[in-house]
Amino acid sequence: MQGHSNYVTSVSFSPDGLQIASGSGDNTIRIWDAHTGKEIREPLRGHTFNVNSVSFSPDGKCLASASYDKTVRLWDVETGQRIGQPLEGHVGWVMCVAFSPDGNRIVSGSLDHTLQLWAAQTGQAIGEPLRGHSHRIWSVAFSPDGKHIASGSADNTIRLWDAETCQPVGDPLRGHDSSVWSVAYSPDGASIVSGSDDMTIRIWDAQTRQTVLGSLQGHEKAVTSVAFSPDGQYIVSGSWDGRIRIWDAQTGQTVAGPWQAHGGEYGVFSVAFSPDGKHLVSGGHDKLVKIWDGEVD
Repeated sequence: MQGHSNYVTSVSFSPDGLQIASGSGDNTIRIWDAHTGKEIREPLRGHTFNVNSVSFSPDGKCLASASYDKTVRLWDVETGQRIGQPLEGHVGWVMCVAFSPDGNRIVSGSLDHTLQLWAAQTGQAIGEPLRGHSHRIWSVAFSPDGKHIASGSADNTIRLWDAETCQPVGDPLRGHDSSVWSVAYSPDGASIVSGSDDMTIRIWDAQTRQTVLGSLQGHEKAVTSVAFSPDGQYIVSGSWDGRIRIWDAQTGQTVAGPWQAHGGEYGVFSVAFSPDGKHLVSGGHDKLVKIWDGEVD
């Protein structure tokens, strides 16, 4: 799917699987029909710098976006109009954003080393920034029950946070030798997967915070994006090597791919499963959004 005039940093399926949102270095967000690949409306404009992350609300009516302009913005998916004022508070580029499972809160992570919780209805900051990482934050994810948040950082660690108290849970998860670019919870919340600049993937026990599988090797450059399939059986990964792989979440073996997905120096920036697990979407340095068969034979 062509339309962006700069690299595609983030892609996400709507909860019903009918639409795809993409954020780009061209400062815009585009909404696509997941079946036809056609744009549904004009690009969403408002950010004044790169859009780094996009996240649908659980009901699919709202989209959150994070940007180098240090803000988070909310959008009405049906109309493409901005909702309220930009969410301001971070003093560094905002790299990642995610909705809570109940849709009431949003979490963002920034180059200022902090996370911030926001009230989705009002756009107001909830409490003080979450501090603990010693370097920029690349990725955030809510647990499926909404009780915890995982964050991946350039300090080579993953931290878990209590989403109610905003306090860290236990010690950081250590094992990667370089920046943690992406983190995601399994559908049952029992596991966390992470992708790193060290070219590996690790799977962690969310309760014990110990590595249960890793390091999964195969990519030749940084692993920039990871996600569990909706049934939790598989993990998809995208890398700056331009390739996508699907892994067995129990054994760590590659079960599909690698596919040469995107060109350009930085290859794949983002991958995601469709809600039914039948398709994948990817965005890359070549300015393209692509849809793939996500089913494993």
